[in-house]
Amino acid sequence: MATALTDLLQITHPIIQAPMFLVSNVAMVQAAMNSGIAGCIPALNYRTLDELREALRELKASKPSGGSFGFNLIVNKSNMKYKGQLEVICDEGCDFIITSLGSPEETINQAHKVGIKVFCDVTDLKFAKKVEGLGADAIIAVNNEAGGHRGNMSPEALIRELSTNCNIPIISAGGVGCKADIDKMLSYGAAGVSVGSPFIASEEANVTEEYKQACVDYGAVDIVMTERISGTPCTVINTPYVQKIGTKSTWIENLLNKNKKLKKWVKMIRFSIGMNATKNAATKATYKTVWVAGPSIEHTKAILPVKDIIKKLVD
Repeated sequence: MATALTDLLQITHPIIQAPMFLVSNVAMVQAAMNSGIAGCIPALNYRTLDELREALRELKASKPSGGSFGFNLIVNKSNMKYKGQLEVICDEGCDFIITSLGSPEETINQAHKVGIKVFCDVTDLKFAKKVEGLGADAIIAVNNEAGGHRGNMSPEALIRELSTNCNIPIISAGGVGCKADIDKMLSYGAAGVSVGSPFIASEEANVTEEYKQACVDYGAVDIVMTERISGTPCTVINTPYVQKIGTKSTWIENLLNKNKKLKKWVKMIRFSIGMNATKNAATKATYKTVWVAGPSIEHTKAILPVKDIIKKLVD
């Protein structure tokens, strides 16, 4: 399975364990590296810069020969920790950074100075060409089967369009739960895949057993889009609580979002409330079960160690 991605990151299989808010952690990434794939963690999973620095040092100390790890950065104004996170990551070093939700220009410039590669989330050709022009090393093509904040295009349409028009590797994000899915993405022209939801139900993930079991018990037909978490449409499992609160923004939120002066603050408040709800559901027993996941949980049949999940993906 040698591809441009395996060459770029010096890994055995063209797979990145996707960064997942609240789910990804050091143990998961260590297991990923030991099984021949790359692992990535959202910098926002750490409350302080000291905790982020400690995670970087732990991963570097345990990194196997041929292993590769990275961190995900939210690079827009909603992440007030961005500048400090970028500085810590560049100081300590890692193999790659994945940027989301904003311009990656500063990240690319700073990371390249210290030899860190930068991959950028995009959902269409317009932004793919922009990040390529800024010097990105690869593109994360987020399609309409991704978990969390997804794109609008099908995997095939998006990969074919980007691989035809861009000169850097395309990594497909979304819709991968088994080996056949990986083969399909590579056949469309992807150099690799970013896989998230199947790893929620891993032994190493430190979310609740209820969240993990939900990924086993529910399937693709149970994934719905909601505007009630971050203000931006996001995929979640359609639990009774999600059904109760609905998936559309309230009329007050819609009204405030039309006010140019208030829109930014409303989004920040909505994001904060939504993230707290998601955190509570993921880390403690609560009836307010807002569990983020993608349709690829269809292939999740048991809670397994990360190494066994990877084995299922590559065998």
